[in-house]
Amino acid sequence: MNIENTQECFVQLWRQLERTRRLLGGQYKRYSVRNVLRVWFGYEATDDFVWEVCRMATLGLNNGNDDEPIYGNDILPLPSLYPRKHRELLRAIVAVKLGLSIRKVSFHDLDAAYSIAFPNSTSINVNKKKKSNE
Repeated sequence: MNIENTQECFVQLWRQLERTRRLLGGQYKRYSVRNVLRVWFGYEATDDFVWEVCRMATLGLNNGNDDEPIYGNDILPLPSLYPRKHRELLRAIVAVKLGLSIRKVSFHDLDAAYSIAFPNSTSINVNKKKKSNE
């Protein structure tokens, strides 16, 4: 799997999440971070890789608070209905694979890709700042 920090890649990753969810369900396996990474990366998804992805996703989700950590074996919700955890998961995967800081992964492209991959869902704009009318 070729990972890039571009909108086209993010669209493919969002779609791949849904395909992976269906694949794991058909195999009666948990839809978890660990199993998603194993399907996507095979033997490259070592315990250290899974830990680093979960750590970065937790940092992005909680802005540094460890109130709600993401663990490798926790069951993930549907990507189309609960995109926030998946958004941070994809940010973390891209950051770890490319050796970037999680802040270098483009929010704008990731959110736009979600709207393309799931056109009938509500768009996600968690960090959108409101413009002042001055």
